[in-house]
Amino acid sequence: MDAILEQFRTRIQAAGADGTRLLLRGGGTKDWYGQNVVGDVFDTRAYAGVVDYEPTELVITARCGTPLAEVEALVAQHGQMLAFEPPRFGAGSTIGGVVASGLSGPRRATAGALRDFVLGAQLMDGRGELLSFGGQVMKNVAGYDVSRLLAGSLGTLGLITQVSLKVLPVPFCEASIRFEVDEVKALRMMNEWAGQPLPVSGTCWHAGVLTVRLSGAQAAVRAAQAGMGGEALDHGDAFWNALRDQRGDFFAGAEAGAAELWRLSVPATASALVMRGEQLIEWGGAQRWLRVDRGVADDIRRVTAAAGGHATRYRVESEELGAGVGAFHPLAPAIARIHERLKAAFDPAGIFNIGRMY
Repeated sequence: MDAILEQFRTRIQAAGADGTRLLLRGGGTKDWYGQNVVGDVFDTRAYAGVVDYEPTELVITARCGTPLAEVEALVAQHGQMLAFEPPRFGAGSTIGGVVASGLSGPRRATAGALRDFVLGAQLMDGRGELLSFGGQVMKNVAGYDVSRLLAGSLGTLGLITQVSLKVLPVPFCEASIRFEVDEVKALRMMNEWAGQPLPVSGTCWHAGVLTVRLSGAQAAVRAAQAGMGGEALDHGDAFWNALRDQRGDFFAGAEAGAAELWRLSVPATASALVMRGEQLIEWGGAQRWLRVDRGVADDIRRVTAAAGGHATRYRVESEELGAGVGAFHPLAPAIARIHERLKAAFDPAGIFNIGRMY
């Protein structure tokens, strides 16, 4: 594996010297996410394998090219899981791409986001230097938490070569229930539940139906199920897996018919957002998906900002439709300057995934 790292270093240093742009890519399952980028493909999959896994310490360390499926299968053998439930967009998804994209699934509102589970990381910067951040235990985190900064950076700061992630035990019991309610009532119910000691681990409202997942000790799940009411959902795992991987009817419809799919991040307590198009709400109200035939980016972002959030143009039917519209919410000038300085510090020659974020 040292030889592979040396090959990576040689190519990065050569690219920095002659100004060649590099497109960092693992399995390519998230090529559509973010802006279009140009550059020579830099395939990271050769640098793969689990470096260390100690189930009793709830930590796994893996190289960037390690398939996500391999990591999940290994921890599942010990009754553990990646609690942030990263979307699996295909068998080719790698752990490096998982961290670089920063995406989390239905359990994020209660378990935490992907960046909350990143304990440490190794990064090869634009000079070809291998940098280490964080460690394998929470108490190693001090000063600037660069390892978590890499979560969601989309490869713009450098090549994530290795990551250490915290894992959690799989819940002893899970159950799913459903309620037929409108959007306003669904939001009220989710916020009321958030203030109670209930084992809620996932919520999803769409088309007049609110689906809730309960996870924990059997007694706690059964008591909550009896107290909350609703209709029991058989095969709840299939529903939550489809939502996690964005394969449900709502997302399938977006790929098949709607021109644009937007991801809106707002405070969970925000009221219903009045917008044309179809919505799906999860994370207790904090994440709202909007499917529209032809979105007006300025209007979508204005309404979302007024609610205290930001909007991401997540998918488009064709790049022609999205021309001139940034994928991510425009940054405030002060934040944009921080982004620029970070980019200059880690990638002074500007070779990694240029234009992927902004």
